Amino acid sequence: MSAGESILKLLDLESLGDNRFRGLRAQEGWQRVYGGQVLGQALMAATRTVEPERSVHSLHGYFILPGDPSHSIEYDVERVRDGKSFSTRSVKASQRGRVMFTMNASFHKPETGLEHQVEMPEVPAPEELSSARELFLRMADKLPENIRKFWEREQPVELRPVDISRYFKREARTPTQSIWLKFISKLDDDPTIHQCVLAYASDFTLLDTALIAHGKLMFDEDIQLASLDHAIWFHRPFRADEWLLYVQDSPSSFGARGFCQGRVFSRDGRLVASTTQEGLMRVRKTDFSIK
Repeated sequence: MSAGESILKLLDLESLGDNRFRGLRAQEGWQRVYGGQVLGQALMAATRTVEPERSVHSLHGYFILPGDPSHSIEYDVERVRDGKSFSTRSVKASQRGRVMFTMNASFHKPETGLEHQVEMPEVPAPEELSSARELFLRMADKLPENIRKFWEREQPVELRPVDISRYFKREARTPTQSIWLKFISKLDDDPTIHQCVLAYASDFTLLDTALIAHGKLMFDEDIQLASLDHAIWFHRPFRADEWLLYVQDSPSSFGARGFCQGRVFSRDGRLVASTTQEGLMRVRKTDFSIK
């Protein structure tokens, strides 16, 4: 099974009845469940309880406990409200009877109205850039074993950073980064799967942006990172199997927490989604880092 097929299977939840679903466990080799997996599965669970003509426009999730990748996750959806224009859903994700993640999501039927957006920054095209996988494989001898094995496998979402200099010249700089991303396989036209794939991908690099201000990387052994919450607003239709530009910045870090925000643009410059995240960002007492 290809990496793309494995993620689609991961998002294809098993129905347990009574607004309950089960998500398969990922075979990733991480010590805890990747947050984007839980976001994508929780969004899929909520979407399956909403009328098809209504699509998600926002979600807000809290990571309560680290997930165990050796166990599946069960999702309980509460149908909070179905109004004339909006539907609200609340989702609880559990493992072995313990709630590990909660999410509220709002769905909206199509309407027309006033429109505006910020402009997409000018950056090199994805064809001019190397993939993150190529980058990290060049650094394989300096990576922790679990991280090296992760990048040795085919990844379902291709990432192409616009600027890779921070990986080789370790210095504090303005905490911003832009990354092109695209699902590696062709997806069908159902907008739900594109939204769930973007939710899956949106968690991977966002918190890492806060480390740029300190000349650090998410794989440094003296850094402990963990997502605390995550929010996404879906503004316009898009395809996750076409190139999207993920523009990220970190306005603040304080009290062992880093705050980051992102904007997602389609290749033709449409703002399709916005994200925010706060995460745990602790410094461990060790002299090791990737240099």
